[in-house]
Amino acid sequence: MTTTHPAEQAFLADTHTGLPLPSAPVFATHAEERAHRKLRLTAALRIFGKQGFGEGISGHISVRDPEHRDRFWVNPFGVSFNLVTVEDLICVDSDGVVVEGRHRVNPSAFVIHSAIHEQHPNAEAAAHAHTVNSRALGALERLLDPLDQESAAFYRDQVLYTDYEGPSVTVAQGADIARQLGDAKAILLKHHGLITVGATLEESIHWFLTFDSCAEVQLAALAAGTPVPMSERQALSAKDGFGDRQLAWFSFQLHYDELAAEHPELFAGRG
Repeated sequence: MTTTHPAEQAFLADTHTGLPLPSAPVFATHAEERAHRKLRLTAALRIFGKQGFGEGISGHISVRDPEHRDRFWVNPFGVSFNLVTVEDLICVDSDGVVVEGRHRVNPSAFVIHSAIHEQHPNAEAAAHAHTVNSRALGALERLLDPLDQESAAFYRDQVLYTDYEGPSVTVAQGADIARQLGDAKAILLKHHGLITVGATLEESIHWFLTFDSCAEVQLAALAAGTPVPMSERQALSAKDGFGDRQLAWFSFQLHYDELAAEHPELFAGRG
């Protein structure tokens, strides 16, 4: 019988993954949680800019308001990922009305994110951009194969959307995307880009960054030869660890810390 060292037992008991992961913060008021979510949303947008995910006016990230569940915060139309600040963020209601903020909403952001938040009560956040890797993978009509541990996080947890009808500016198309998303982490839009969702903003961003990097690996492997994926047993085992929500939440913190060090002015006095 295999035995485990007492120290290893204590370490592995810390979390589901066996990693010493902290828990998400708990807030005393909606105002405190709202301020936290807006700060994290600003950081997420800057991280997208740092990753080169900007494509003109395209791309948006949303997080649900903690008090008014039918509203969400999102980046405004026409503001670069690399320049957005907390003050630029807008709050949009279920009718597409900007209830807080001085900027206008991107119509595509409204129809996609409002539908996701409405149809999926557990989706606190959604991220969307037109990255090179996601567009290339979508053009091949392929989802991620479990070629490594990271891509296994999406094993049986991703959707390919092929019903492209032009830019997503109609309520009907936004609703259809949200419907086909179902309970998956990610939906790859053929001819368009990628959307990931999460129970936290941090989770949705981690899934997006991971999916995009895994798409790059898969495209490189396909160009070099014939990739050999994991077996089902291997994929499910890897997914159990790398698909963990707490791990995804904490992984965002590393990007956040880097951004805070590079741009302290964004976070000064905000906690």
